[in-house]
This record gives sequence, C-alpha cells and structure tokens, in this order.
Amino acid sequence: MPEQVFRDAKRQLTGLLAQAESEALHWMARHTPTRVNSDHLTLLGFLAMIGAGLCYSLSGKESFYLHAVNVCLVLNWVGDSLDGTLARYRNRLRPRYGYYVDHIIDTIGTLVLVGGLAFSGYMSERVALFLLIAYYMLSINVYLTAYSLGTFKISFGTFSPTELRILLIMGNLFLLYKPKVSVFGQIYLLFDVGGTIGILGMVLILVVTTVINTVRLYRIERI
Repeated sequence: MPEQVFRDAKRQLTGLLAQAESEALHWMARHTPTRVNSDHLTLLGFLAMIGAGLCYSLSGKESFYLHAVNVCLVLNWVGDSLDGTLARYRNRLRPRYGYYVDHIIDTIGTLVLVGGLAFSGYMSERVALFLLIAYYMLSINVYLTAYSLGTFKISFGTFSPTELRILLIMGNLFLLYKPKVSVFGQIYLLFDVGGTIGILGMVLILVVTTVINTVRLYRIERI
C-alpha cells in the first residue's frame, strides 16, 4: 500500500526581526561546511538549551553563570533556527521527522530551562510552574492549529522565539545588577514580574486564538 503523501503546514513568521533573521540564516546556510548537516544543528540547539538550564541552576550561587546562559541562548538560536533553513537550502527536507524532533526537543529543553530558572532562586517555583504550564498550553494550541488548519504559526504579533531569547538575554544582564524590583511599593523578584507578564500574555493569546480558530473551523465544517 503506497504511503500517504504528507502535506506540510504553511509556516507563518511575523516577528519584529523576521526579515533580518531570515537574511542572516540564509547567509549562514550558504556558508555552512558540507560536513555539517541539520541533525548536527538540531543537536547543538538541544544541548545549548540543556546547558542554559544547568547554568541557570548554578547562577543562584555564582552570578557569572548568567553570562554562560546568554552564550547558550545564542547557540540555541543558531542550532534551532538554522537546522530547518539549511535543510531547505540543500533540499534535504524531512518535514515529518523535522517537525516531530524539533518540537519534542523544544518541549524537553523548555522544561530544563524553566526548571533551572526555578532552582536558581531568581524566579519563584510557583511562577516558574505556571509559566511552564502556560507555555505548554500555547504550544499545544499551535500544534493543533497546524494539524486542523494547515498553518504553523511561529510568532504572535511582533514576538517570535528570537525576540523572546533577546528579552531573556537582556533580563539576565539586568539580574546582575538588580534581581529585585519595586512594584506599587512592594518588592518582587525581577523574573517573577517578567514571568507573570509572560503568563498573562500567553493566556490572552491562547484565549483569543482559541476563539478565532474555533469560529473558523465551525464555518469551514458547517453541518
């Protein structure tokens, strides 16, 4: 029995730096040595994310590790963003394999990253837990949308994983000098404030996109 043809979901990337990032990645793909393939880059991105989580967990005792976190985040961007671009540039596409591996790695890597942040003491465990839950719920919504509507939305508005990495890097630099901030006269951890804003933003995006997708699917499949 012939294998059913797989139809890859259409990618949508509208981040603030999307155009510049695309140009940079295509330049990097053209200059990547032939002995380096997409699997190598995927592994680099995964190990870098694990490294970022481990360095976060050590940064509570030695803030120098926050610089190591930033280095790992840059390496994660290289591996996570360039692997697909390189595959498309060399016409070595494996859409099902790439989609599955990229996202299961992202799931594990995010767990380690946020877990390391919670262990560092720079973010409370409760905020870290709710941040992780909100991220996973939004990710599930993205994957369901890709399956049911054929559109894989990588960014929301002007924010994509690249912009989020940059914000995290900037936050790490602020941690070196001011790990706590005053909000309405109360002192909070800087990353608790940032994490709470992130949770509220992801929940809002989840609610809005859920309503939009549900209405769209209802209209497509009227009884």
